[in-house]
Amino acid sequence: MKNIFLSLIVALLTTITFAQTSPEYRAERDKIHDLVHTKLKVDFNFQEQTMNGEEWVTIKSHFYPQEKVILDAKGMLMHKVTLNNQTLSYNYDNNELIIDLPRKYNRNEEFTLYIKYTAQPEKVKQKGSKAITSAKGLYFINPTGLDENKPTQIWTQGETEASSCWFPTIDAPNQKTSQEIYITVPQKFVTLSNGKLEKETNNANGTRTDYWNFTQKHAPYLFFMGIGEYEIVKDTYNNKPVDYYVEKEYAPYAKQIFGKTPEMLQFFSKITGIEYPWNKYAQIVGRDYVSGAMENTTAVIHGENAYQTPGQLIDENIQENTIAHEAFHHWFGDLVTAESWSNLTVNESFANYSEYLWREYKYGKEDADAHLFEDVQGYKNGQNYDKHLVRFNYDDKEDMFDGVSYNKGGAILHMLRNYLDDEAFYAGLNNYLTKNKYGTGEAHQLRLALEEVSGKDLNWFFNQWYFGSGHPKLDISYDFNELRKTVTVNIFQTQAEEFQFPFAIDVFEGTKATRHNVFVKGKDASFTFPYITQPKLIQVNADGVLLCDINENKVLSDYIFQIKHAKYYTHKREALLEVAIKQDNKDAFEAIAEAMNDPFYKIRMLALENINLINKNSKKREIETIKKIANNDPKTLVQATAIETLGKLTDPELKTIFEKALESPSYSVMGKALVALYYIDKPMAIAKSKELPNEVKKIIATPLTRIYLEEKDEGELTFIAGNVMSGMYLSADKKIQSLYKKAYEKISKSNNTEAISNLTDDIVSKGKQYKQYGFDQVGINLLRQMVEMQKKANTVNEIKNIEVIKKAMAKLLE
Repeated sequence: MKNIFLSLIVALLTTITFAQTSPEYRAERDKIHDLVHTKLKVDFNFQEQTMNGEEWVTIKSHFYPQEKVILDAKGMLMHKVTLNNQTLSYNYDNNELIIDLPRKYNRNEEFTLYIKYTAQPEKVKQKGSKAITSAKGLYFINPTGLDENKPTQIWTQGETEASSCWFPTIDAPNQKTSQEIYITVPQKFVTLSNGKLEKETNNANGTRTDYWNFTQKHAPYLFFMGIGEYEIVKDTYNNKPVDYYVEKEYAPYAKQIFGKTPEMLQFFSKITGIEYPWNKYAQIVGRDYVSGAMENTTAVIHGENAYQTPGQLIDENIQENTIAHEAFHHWFGDLVTAESWSNLTVNESFANYSEYLWREYKYGKEDADAHLFEDVQGYKNGQNYDKHLVRFNYDDKEDMFDGVSYNKGGAILHMLRNYLDDEAFYAGLNNYLTKNKYGTGEAHQLRLALEEVSGKDLNWFFNQWYFGSGHPKLDISYDFNELRKTVTVNIFQTQAEEFQFPFAIDVFEGTKATRHNVFVKGKDASFTFPYITQPKLIQVNADGVLLCDINENKVLSDYIFQIKHAKYYTHKREALLEVAIKQDNKDAFEAIAEAMNDPFYKIRMLALENINLINKNSKKREIETIKKIANNDPKTLVQATAIETLGKLTDPELKTIFEKALESPSYSVMGKALVALYYIDKPMAIAKSKELPNEVKKIIATPLTRIYLEEKDEGELTFIAGNVMSGMYLSADKKIQSLYKKAYEKISKSNNTEAISNLTDDIVSKGKQYKQYGFDQVGINLLRQMVEMQKKANTVNEIKNIEVIKKAMAKLLE
């Protein structure tokens, strides 16, 4: 499972207070019975949003003889339960189906129950989570076709325990079953499920029945059905089908979006030493999907955020990390599954770290390190410090899907890989996967597998990182002995817990760095190193591996040297931001200017964003450099940043650069150019913006919003309104947040009922989607403020507008 908003949304948690409760102990679910095989026949009532189901579920007692079977089944109507054509009595409480067997069945004595039922997902009461915002299992999208702007689709979402909303099962991750599904749908639809499409049968009533067969074992939460009018774009990996199910308009771009999947499967097969273990790999995009994506075995679903056009893909494929994440789950999560949600780390931490591994392989270490830095910030910005990675005490299983199980867990695996070395780390993963394939795993099994291969004791590592909380907070100081020519690095841990860890320290003599690898034990540690010439810089955590906070005293000259000579992205970034504050100093300004030509594009962007061009006449050389970057940088995102920087100069002589940029295939470049042009030729910029197709306007909504607000263009408020909540709360950029706050206030005071309606719809939608974060209360507060602003504005449509706002409040309070 991947939630693309997880790192952003966790920051909101710091502004919301939750009631504190004492979490319960959550063990692995007892195995009373074992699932063996599940066979389903289903068809759908689109009007009622229900599913007619028949199930043949083969079960056996796990160890002790049993005369009852308890199956999870949520919100269903039960019609019949039989065994060998004998009707069985049962009790059903809308959550569990308790079936009386005709006799006791002993260990390993298999039997098959037949259950006829109706699934009613709209009557399911269980809640979702931060990562998975709804939990009704089966989703009908625009089922009656009334919304002309949205296709009719059906898709399922099983994690954590929502598959039991559409078929009775033992809905626990420590169960494994093979499956067959017969799916009957109108002939205009295609279907997708786990495994192989064995047969398609056209029926006399205009429907078609597709038979999907999955012969291997996997957990019930990984069952999947996807239905809709899709084009199937075909690809292959190692003679296995790799298919992309997309809506027709995105079919030409499907391989640009998903086309690296075969290479990912090849790469992950190589590093794990286990060839991709399933018979196909398909990916489908679902409208209104409740998370970022989900690793259903051989049938991954992505949210519509995956849909991108060439104008976006030329900048970056924002779904690529997610595609890698879900692919790696087919080893960690699908092949070997967390035995309990407490051990979610053996699923999600690996999937998170796979993003780093893929980026390192495909784009280089600096790119991967930048991605890891952003992930770690997502962990640090949330209320995560006191949470253990493996947690047996929590209020709800959904609480496990957070910045610890994902972000911190990935960073911990990076430290573990560094400690063991690549060869031992990957051999250990192979050992873990091989021993537990088609079964379940937990952190202790991972530790034992790595210990067996490496010969190292890892109890200390797992105790502090997997079964402990927090991370080191280090005060660093240096003592130079010029007589002996030594430097002593003092490391003091300020957090309550005491950590031990390997630590890399670089001593720079001139531009040459000598790496010293030490092992820190105890709260207070010191290490002394010799030197020949006075060191220019001491760089601690020099490889960037340790998850920690560091406090040290450095002067401007240290940071300038660090920008130029540090090897790790985070150190360059840290130094650049510190130097940018002091650009009145000539050396500092020149260091920022030089960083605009850094080999890594994110450093170039950071330098462009922070360079100070006040007194532009004295900085003509740098401006010329930025103009060249705007025209020629190999990364369009850097070009866009250069154009934004030039735009701040409001210099008419730059008009030709901005006009040329409007012809760029990159929407990012185009959007920045429109804003830059607006401040030197408003009529042209506005005319150009009005000519844009609606689909392009939606993609570059933020720069257009800036122009329309500055222009006081009341006619565009309706367009702006649909993007306000995402801009205010889901953007990590404070400038964008500020922009959309202005938009919110402008619309709230306006006479434009259509814009107010669009804004209230956006608030209700996001309030429900992120309810687990208290976002519904944020929405209520925003709506109340809108009422007050309408009253103060005393608009012509005040009464009508307030009525619209109050109706939205009622929806959010439902």
